[in-house]
Amino acid sequence: MQFVDSHCHINSPDLVANEAAVMRNAALNGVGHMLCVNLNLDDFPQVIGFAERYPNVFASVGIHPNEDLTQQVTADQLTKLATHERVVAIGETGLDYFRSTGDLDWQKQRFRVHIEASKDSKKPLIIHTRNAAIDTMNILKDNHASECGGVMHCFAEDWAVAEQALELGFYISMSGIVTYKNAEEVKDVAKRTPLDKLLVETDSPYLAPVPHRGKTNEPAFVKHTAEYIAELRGISLNDIAKATTSNFFKLFRHAQAVSG
Repeated sequence: MQFVDSHCHINSPDLVANEAAVMRNAALNGVGHMLCVNLNLDDFPQVIGFAERYPNVFASVGIHPNEDLTQQVTADQLTKLATHERVVAIGETGLDYFRSTGDLDWQKQRFRVHIEASKDSKKPLIIHTRNAAIDTMNILKDNHASECGGVMHCFAEDWAVAEQALELGFYISMSGIVTYKNAEEVKDVAKRTPLDKLLVETDSPYLAPVPHRGKTNEPAFVKHTAEYIAELRGISLNDIAKATTSNFFKLFRHAQAVSG
């Protein structure tokens, strides 16, 4: 049984310090592949470095919405970086009105640039949204993001938002949040999302699932999230593993599976 951690930050200092153990634990827990997601252009070489060292690790390129507004980029720059053979996605990108405040037109414009780069590169989007669901969905619709597709990562909204994303052809990715006691809306989405549109992730080193909540998260823990969703849906863990793995490679079509 194999899992894919569809969104992690294994280049973060907490995980880099224990890189060998992190990768070993992932393998021991059946995590066959993982996507190391880029947060800013300064870190891009490090993200690519992981993907070059490990054939089962893929990379993205993009600027997180909370990164300083001085980190501007053009669609052409992103598209050029996305030509690297280990890059399978654009992002993470989107809107975050929780950590960033004030006039956020710069954040919206940078989001649009990422959508353009996704369409140009033909590599899907990784979407981050927090306290900004209405504007996020409107920008995706207005900029025809259905042409490139993507995933709503670390989903923490309600079913109404999930439905809009699914209508655009986007996938829904569940993190450890779904295992938290009070995350009722997220649990509802995990139960209702079509199995062929579901992904699992850690977003490590953040948001460790129960029973590791409060600890440093790592790709190995994605198995706990998958187990919880299987129980929620009343299906086998193997069904969740097979579906989410298949979905990953359908969405991130530039990612090549490795055996063993």
